[in-house]
Amino acid sequence: MRRPPRGHWALLLLVLTVVITALAFEGWTTHEVDSARSKRPCSTPIPREADDGSPVLRLSDGRIETARMPAGTAALTFDGGPDPEWTPRVLGLLRKHHVKATFFVHGSRAARHPELMKRIHDEGHEVGSYTYTGGDLGAASPLRARMELSLTQTALAGTAGVNTRLLRLPHTTAADTLCGAEWAAAERAASQGYLLVASDRKSRKPWQGVVRQYSQTDLGYREAEALLRDRSVHRFTTVSAGLGRPFPNTRASLTQRLEGKGLLWAQDLGHMFTTVMAWALGVAGALSVVRLLMLVVFARAHVRRLHRFGPGTPRLRPVTEPVTVLVPAYNEEAGIASTVHSLLASTHPQLQIVVIDDGSTDSTAAIAESIDDPRVRVVRQPNGGKPRALNTGLVHTRHDIVVMVDADTVFEPEALTRLVQPLAHPAVGAVSGNTKVGNRRRLLGRWQHLEYVIGFNLDRRMFEVLECMPTVPGAIGAFRRDALMGIGGVSDDTLAEDTDLTMSLWRAGWRVVYEQSAVAWTEVPGSLGQLWRQRYRWCYGTLQSMWKHRRSVFEMGPSGRFGRRALSYLCLFQVLLPLFAPVVDVFALYGVLFRDPTQAILVWLGCLAVQMITAAYALRLDREKLRAMWTLPLQLFVYRQLLYLVVIQSVITALLGTRLKWHSMDRAGTADPYLLDESPNRDPSPDRDLSPNRDLLSK
Repeated sequence: MRRPPRGHWALLLLVLTVVITALAFEGWTTHEVDSARSKRPCSTPIPREADDGSPVLRLSDGRIETARMPAGTAALTFDGGPDPEWTPRVLGLLRKHHVKATFFVHGSRAARHPELMKRIHDEGHEVGSYTYTGGDLGAASPLRARMELSLTQTALAGTAGVNTRLLRLPHTTAADTLCGAEWAAAERAASQGYLLVASDRKSRKPWQGVVRQYSQTDLGYREAEALLRDRSVHRFTTVSAGLGRPFPNTRASLTQRLEGKGLLWAQDLGHMFTTVMAWALGVAGALSVVRLLMLVVFARAHVRRLHRFGPGTPRLRPVTEPVTVLVPAYNEEAGIASTVHSLLASTHPQLQIVVIDDGSTDSTAAIAESIDDPRVRVVRQPNGGKPRALNTGLVHTRHDIVVMVDADTVFEPEALTRLVQPLAHPAVGAVSGNTKVGNRRRLLGRWQHLEYVIGFNLDRRMFEVLECMPTVPGAIGAFRRDALMGIGGVSDDTLAEDTDLTMSLWRAGWRVVYEQSAVAWTEVPGSLGQLWRQRYRWCYGTLQSMWKHRRSVFEMGPSGRFGRRALSYLCLFQVLLPLFAPVVDVFALYGVLFRDPTQAILVWLGCLAVQMITAAYALRLDREKLRAMWTLPLQLFVYRQLLYLVVIQSVITALLGTRLKWHSMDRAGTADPYLLDESPNRDPSPDRDLSPNRDLLSK
C-alpha cells in the first residue's frame, strides 16, 4: 500500500502560479482602467518654445526642437489597434492610393494580432508606440510608464521584428495638449530616445502641410478617405519621410525577438485562460443551478410523499422484530459509552448490541465491557479495519435485522424504532437514517452542520424520490441480514465501505430508502487537518466505489436505473462540479481586480443569496434553527476551498493508481446533543442516564 502522492502538489502549485501570473497579465493589459481616461484640463501649460503649433517634438539635453510637415505634404497617422476589422480596411485603402502611413499601435493589441503587425511592416508602413494598454502616462507611476513603453517594444519585436523611436502619448491630440502631467511623461519618454508625435490643429489646412490623426474606426476610415481625395495635397507620406528623417523602425536583435515571442505566448496563454474560465464558469453555473433545482424540487416531492403516506416507506405492518446493533470501534474510548448508552435507552423492545473492538490501543474495550447490561456483548479482534470488524459482528448476530452504528454516534431514543420501520416492505434491503452534527459549537462544527443539512440530507431526500440512494452512512443504517449475507458481507475493496455496500445491495435487487425521522448525532472532525483526512478518505472511497460499480449503468431493471441515476449524479455534482469550483473563486477575484468590481460583487452576493435561501429551506425541513446561517458566508472563504481541494487530490490520487490507507480521527466524545445542549428542537429524556458520559468526559 503506497503513501498518497506528494509531488503533484508541487506541480499543482507551479500550474497555479502560471495561471495566476497569466491572468494577472491578461487583466492588466486588457481591462486596465485608468483613473483619468478622459482628457483633464491643463494644470500647467507646456513650455512656450514647444507651443508653436508644430506636431513633432524632440527633447534632448534640456533643449526643445519642433518640426512640421512641408507645405503640400500630409502625413497620415492611425492610432490604436491593430484591429481585426478596420486595420485590413485601412491597409486596403492605403494600397489603393499607393500611400504609406504611420501606425501608432497598442502593444497589447499588437501581441493579440501579430499577423496584422507583420502585414503593416511588410507593406512598408511605419510603426510607432501608442503604449501597451493605452493608459494615460501622465497619471501613471514612473514604473508603470516604463513598463508601458518597454512592453510595447517587446511586442513589436515579437510580431514585426522591429523597434521604434516614434511615440504618441494616448489621450493627446495637438502638441499643446501635452500639458501638466503629460509633459512630465513626455520628458521621461524623450529621455529614452523617443521622438514625440502629436497632430496638427484642425484649423491648419492640408495644403499647408499637416500631420493628421485618425482612429481605426469607421469614422477614421471615412476621414482618411476624404483627405486622400483632397487635390490640394501633393504628397502623402509617413511622419519620418515627411520630415526627411531616417526610417524610425530598426531591426530587433535575436534576444529581443525571442523576448517578444515569449510575451506573445504569455498574452495568448492569459487570453486562453480567461476564455477557458468563462466557459468553465458557465458550466459550473449551469451545474449549480441544475443541482439546486433538483434538490429543491425533489425535496419538495419528498415532503409531499411524507404528507401523503406518512414517514418512510408505506408500511404493511409495524416492525417489532428484534434488532442487532453492530458497533465497530477502534480507539473510541472518548465516545463509546455515550454510543452504547444511547442505544440501550432506545424504545425498541428487543435489542442486541455487539461492540467489535478492532485492536484498540486504548481502553475502548474495557469501557464497553464495564457496561453492565446483558444486551451488550464485546468482541475483540486484531486490528483489521472497519469492514472486517463489521463482518466479525455479522458472525455474532442473532437477529435478522442489523443496524450498523459508528462508535462516535449518539441515537435519539426513538431513532432505532423509526429506522427499522421501512423494512416492513419486503423489497427494502437497507435504510439510511438522518445524521446530525453534535459538536457544532465551534465555527468548523457549524460549517459541517450546514453541510450535513444542506448537502447530505437534501441529497438523501432527492435520492429517495429518484430511488437511487448511493450511500447508507456508517453512522446510522439498518439492513436485512440475509441481504448482507447475499452480497458476501461488507467488502474492503474501497475506503468508503458504506457506499460500496449500498451500491452492491442495489445491484443485488434490493431497494434502499431514507428515514428522516431516525435521528442520530455524530461527532465531526474538530480541526482542518482531521477534516481533510476524513473527506479525503470519503471522496477517494466514493471514486473507488463508482469505478467498481460502473457497469451498473448498462444493466437492466432497478440496478441499471440506480446506476444511471446515482453514478451520473455523483460524477456530475460530486466530482466534476468541485473540479470547476476553483474557477468560480479565481474568476470572482479576477472580476474584482480587473473588470467591474461592482458587477462581480453583485454576482457573488446573488449566489450567496440563493445559497442562503436553500440553507433556510433545508434547515426548516430538518427542523433546525436558522441561527447557524450566519456562518454560511464565512464558509465560502475557507471551507469550500478545502472541500474542492480534497476532490482534486482524490482525483489525482485515483488517476495515479495509489491505494490509500484508512485515516482514523481523534475523538473527543462531543457528539451527545443532550450533554452539549445541541439538540435544537428536542428536550432531554428524563429517564436518560447521562452519568457515564459526564464521568468519561471529566477524565
